[in-house]
Amino acid sequence: METKLNTGRRLTLIAAALSASFATQAWGNELPSMGEDYSPWQVDVTYENHTAHREHAGLAKFRNTLQAEIDKKFGDGWKLHSILRGSWDGVYRMNSSEYGKDAGGAINMQSTTPGGYLTTPWGTGPVTYSLVAGLGYPGAAGNAFIDTYGANNPNEGMRVLGDRWHGIDGGVAFGVPVRPCDVDSRGCRDFGGYGDKTLSELEAPEFNNRLDFIRELYVKKTFDLGDGKGLFLKLGKQQVVWGRTDLFRVLDVINPVDYSRNNIYDELSDIRIPMWIAQAEYRMGASETMQDRNFQIVWNVDQFRANNLGQCGTPNVILDAGCFFRGMANLWDNGGTVANFANVAPGTLLATNFGPGQIGIKDVHLPSWSLSNTQLGAKYEGVTADGLSFSLNALTYRSQLPSLHGGKRATNSFTGAYQNAWPYLISFDMEFPRVNLIGGSMDFQLPAAGAAVRFEAAFTDGEEFSNTAREELYSKNNVFRSVIGIDRPTFIPFISETSATLISGQLFYQHIFDHEWKQGSLGPVGMPDWEDNFIGTLLIKAFLNNGTLSPQIIFAHDFQARATAVAPQVEWNVTNDLKVTFGANYKLAEGRTRWNFDDCRACNPFAPYTAPNGDADPFTSYSRGLGGMEPLGRFRAGPIGAAFKENDIFVRVNYKF
Repeated sequence: METKLNTGRRLTLIAAALSASFATQAWGNELPSMGEDYSPWQVDVTYENHTAHREHAGLAKFRNTLQAEIDKKFGDGWKLHSILRGSWDGVYRMNSSEYGKDAGGAINMQSTTPGGYLTTPWGTGPVTYSLVAGLGYPGAAGNAFIDTYGANNPNEGMRVLGDRWHGIDGGVAFGVPVRPCDVDSRGCRDFGGYGDKTLSELEAPEFNNRLDFIRELYVKKTFDLGDGKGLFLKLGKQQVVWGRTDLFRVLDVINPVDYSRNNIYDELSDIRIPMWIAQAEYRMGASETMQDRNFQIVWNVDQFRANNLGQCGTPNVILDAGCFFRGMANLWDNGGTVANFANVAPGTLLATNFGPGQIGIKDVHLPSWSLSNTQLGAKYEGVTADGLSFSLNALTYRSQLPSLHGGKRATNSFTGAYQNAWPYLISFDMEFPRVNLIGGSMDFQLPAAGAAVRFEAAFTDGEEFSNTAREELYSKNNVFRSVIGIDRPTFIPFISETSATLISGQLFYQHIFDHEWKQGSLGPVGMPDWEDNFIGTLLIKAFLNNGTLSPQIIFAHDFQARATAVAPQVEWNVTNDLKVTFGANYKLAEGRTRWNFDDCRACNPFAPYTAPNGDADPFTSYSRGLGGMEPLGRFRAGPIGAAFKENDIFVRVNYKF
């Protein structure tokens, strides 16, 4: 876990990193040349304010960003490029009851009875140690949560898991602490660069021990090898862009992504997490059949970083995954109440109290730095004689998304001793498996249609998915992903008679090999992720008033989840230096019962209370398929469906000094 920076040190770091932000060009010219061939420092500084209002939540963003882009030519052909970025988001203080130190409150858990739903306060579920003692499941000898929740896990500063996008409605649910980790440390873990952040770290996320305020810092040079060939080197902290798509990634997986900044809706160039990378490119030039040829090696030597999925209690928690992780970590550490868990009679599912070390996330295994944990990629790209650009790509890397390995040992909360591992037990370790990727891309023109076509595809080996048909509750599967995009500038007279309107469409496809899905006695069992899924996007962007006014609208539709996002905006270049953008982000969803999936409460290591009433074999562990929205419905809803109640309007002001 990273060491916390104190406030004084943080302010010093901010001042040092962004001292260039107040530079003028004249000041930049006075910096030392640092090379035999004098050239001035080029310093461009921009300030941006992004303010967003969210339906039902109020202020969801008041982010102020200062960015300095610095370029310098050295002697002997070397060039330096750097981008320093620091931001401060005031939402955690300005809307503290929703996202800051006053967020959350007391919550109730649900039980289902033939007469309807009943609610009881967190920590007082009807099924307790006194009811189930002596049955022999892990922890049955005592349930510490019942006696100590007031001290270790109080009913305050909580929200019900998933309440931002669905109701409990008879499913499993539990409480999630939502305050910053210096205010409430329950469930705080380092899940890969997020999950354990204090208020000041959430406010100014770039200032941490990974030096994220350095967006880019690299040197580059091309060595002339003669005969039209060259060797290009690029060394330092950087983004390596392999993909040709927007919103969703297929080949562009070298750098992890910070989804906590604005979910999937910011430009990838703004949310990729730069890494310390050595890049070498052998530029072979033309041949008899090719206009150009290059071979690239990429070595990511940095310590592993996961995608930032957002800390629970912050405005952007993609798939609501960070809340699931924090709630599960809190259950393991402190115990808690799980809604509708114990199946004690026909039509009766009672909220159940668990002690520490029985269910939840036990350990997070972040890959430590070693040569074997670095990431290596190679790409061959060329341009054919008729203008088709293509690439062939290969990469070995660690998955930037976590995998939960179930069936971990539970503790007897009365004695503290470990029980044996139970199959299908919903206690997990978080892992980041090794993944191998091969793929390719191509671009070409369709002159007859006046359009450009983009295509990329990738096959991966080693990815892991939730799977309730397996005892360990996950499986390893190969995956194929592809995307085709078509861009066409089109004259649409009723929009503009003098400039073309850009129409850009993309269709993403994903197929999971050896997908497991079967019908259990109470519902589907297996993998919640769809075996085949399509996501389509459409951008329509116009350029009016000599290019100073640019309205656009983006549509994104997840076909299996039946969820749609609509994002209109208008960009106004007030002057050459001042740009103002007004926009919104609205989600629609239908058929939300399609998101329900097996939650494994009937997998049955806690026999007989988790077996369906009247089950022929209530003491045998296997999933019967009893399900709801949590926890696996988020994978069926996808990033659009899981955010369908997060409708935003925003204004963004950008000024270049």
